[in-house]
Amino acid sequence: MRVRSYATDAWHTSSDEGRPVHDATSGELVATVSSTGLDFARMLAHARRVGGPTLRGMTFHQRAAMLKGVAKALSDRKQELYEASFTTGATKTDAWVDVDGGFGALFVYASKGRRELPDDLLLLDGDLERLSKSGAFAGHHVQVSRQGVAVHINAFNFPVWGMTEKLACTWLAGMPAVVKPASATSHVTAKAVEIMLDAGVLPPGALQLVCGGVGDLFDHLRDQDVVTFTGSAVTGRKLKAHPGLAEHGVRFNMEADSLNFSMLGPDVQPGSATFDAFVREVSNEMRIKTGQRCTAIRRTLVPRTRLDEVADALKAVFEATPVGRPGAQGVKMGPLVGLDQRAEVQRAVDALAAENTVLYGSYGQLVDADPERGAFFPFTLLRADDPLNHRTVHEVEAFGPVNTLLPYDDLDTAWELIRMGRGSLVGSVMTDDDAVARQAVLQTAAYHGRLMFLNADSQADSTGHGSPMPHLVHGGPGRAGGGEEMGGMRGLSLYMQRTAVQGSPTTLTSVARTWLPGAARHEAPKHPFRMTFDEIAVGDTLTTHRRTVTEADVTNFAGISGDFFYAHMDDVAARESIFERRVAHGYFVLSAAAGLFVDPGVGPVLANYGLENLRFVQPVYPGDTIRAKLTCKRRIAKAPRPDERPQGVVEWHVDVENQDEALVATYTILTLVARDA
Repeated sequence: MRVRSYATDAWHTSSDEGRPVHDATSGELVATVSSTGLDFARMLAHARRVGGPTLRGMTFHQRAAMLKGVAKALSDRKQELYEASFTTGATKTDAWVDVDGGFGALFVYASKGRRELPDDLLLLDGDLERLSKSGAFAGHHVQVSRQGVAVHINAFNFPVWGMTEKLACTWLAGMPAVVKPASATSHVTAKAVEIMLDAGVLPPGALQLVCGGVGDLFDHLRDQDVVTFTGSAVTGRKLKAHPGLAEHGVRFNMEADSLNFSMLGPDVQPGSATFDAFVREVSNEMRIKTGQRCTAIRRTLVPRTRLDEVADALKAVFEATPVGRPGAQGVKMGPLVGLDQRAEVQRAVDALAAENTVLYGSYGQLVDADPERGAFFPFTLLRADDPLNHRTVHEVEAFGPVNTLLPYDDLDTAWELIRMGRGSLVGSVMTDDDAVARQAVLQTAAYHGRLMFLNADSQADSTGHGSPMPHLVHGGPGRAGGGEEMGGMRGLSLYMQRTAVQGSPTTLTSVARTWLPGAARHEAPKHPFRMTFDEIAVGDTLTTHRRTVTEADVTNFAGISGDFFYAHMDDVAARESIFERRVAHGYFVLSAAAGLFVDPGVGPVLANYGLENLRFVQPVYPGDTIRAKLTCKRRIAKAPRPDERPQGVVEWHVDVENQDEALVATYTILTLVARDA
């Protein structure tokens, strides 16, 4: 079988045999891979001219719906991807991490896109900045889709997740993508792309696939393009140094393999739940994907007094772990991705063994496997005898089921050993002492993209040391590449341009389709709560009648709420306070304002959806007269559900003023409003 590429909306079969891909277990030929015949300049042009304009013309909510459709297609056909993954050495659990994690990331971004982003083409960034005394000239940051193409070059270890976690951010941000997987597992990626295209929800030009070499692709990159790379730091640096990237200012994001650490806190005793969790995490990170994870634990810090107990506990796990053919009953760890990778891991182990002691090097139980034909590699555990002075353990990574124990005598030594890794994707600390956790953050966070703390409270729900989550950033400083992916909505910023826009608040409101403070308001044609979602316009305003606050109001509210704070009820204490006399409850002001603007009759408003950004600007005293201004800030249509009346959320900006037109409170309320049938 020849692995096909997908270019300019058509499948492409190479004209030559290309590179062979072998089954990691049996050594049998699975496929050949080559990109010969692809016109990379034409592919990039197609993405820019066809895919880009279509995606940029879709709102964030439309793109989120597209992500959901792609995720569902992958979920429905995941068994096909499991079967393909077995040939790469992945067990069912390994394939689950890759495949289900892959479409899971798409589902998360589809949901977050609908909930956290506007149904619009641009994204407001931060708050309005007043640039003049009168407020008539202001500035606001916005983010818009870059008008280029995102090129994703991925490693062999996660042929599905490695692609989809990037595509989720790329597509939600409005950019088309060209994906280039590693050849060794490209047949799995190609199957996933086939499934995504079959879903019928991707517009033309949104996705293209290169299986094989990248040829002259980098020569055709331009200023609006983005390149992401996942893999070895050596390869990443070579790509980053391509003259075309510097010449055109192409954005480049690198996520490189690193010497991630895990640390057993000095407070943890053998036999405790936290000790057991530590052993489980360390052994899991050696077993899952046969240690071929960029987040896998490579350096394990242990109090010197616990070294033997930790080593013995890990050896017991290794001995009880069946290693062999993926899919065979009971097998928990498969082979490496191929014989070349096995040779590379062996060279790294030899280098580590030159300065450190090998404590264990065995398969444990070998099931239905030929260690000569398959790319099997034994669990390998080493001990660093002088980790402060021997650099190899802090420089060499064996990308397989290999780990080194580093003894430490005190916390200062532990922090120094961690920093000697010169930056990594993730570190974990198992401790029941939260003071140790704080020290770890202060001493080592600057060297890591993510830190995970595990104790008796969190271990049952923990997703594990090595599992990046779409909600949190994935990446790290230093030798980890200095890049950053995912992180919820932070992941979109790589594919969007942040621009400062200046003008009057009214102009900026028109640009953003969101009412901004200081912009013109227009009195609504009727009470806003009598208008359907579709009738309401941004800037529609209701200016209420007035209400004078009395001492009886304050006393009655205290009785109803139970809030007898001295500033509201004690004349003597209030005079000695910052208020200088009794003051109305802030929440009374809030409630009184609602009474001023709420229309009590049955109408399109279905519910109060929430309140945000409440600020009490200055006190309201008995005798003050207040009124409210209710202005439509933004409208968000909700996706229709079966048997549910169409509806949307309206954000209302509320200003409460006193008799001197001075602002006393400001906030945003959200109402659920029916749409026109």
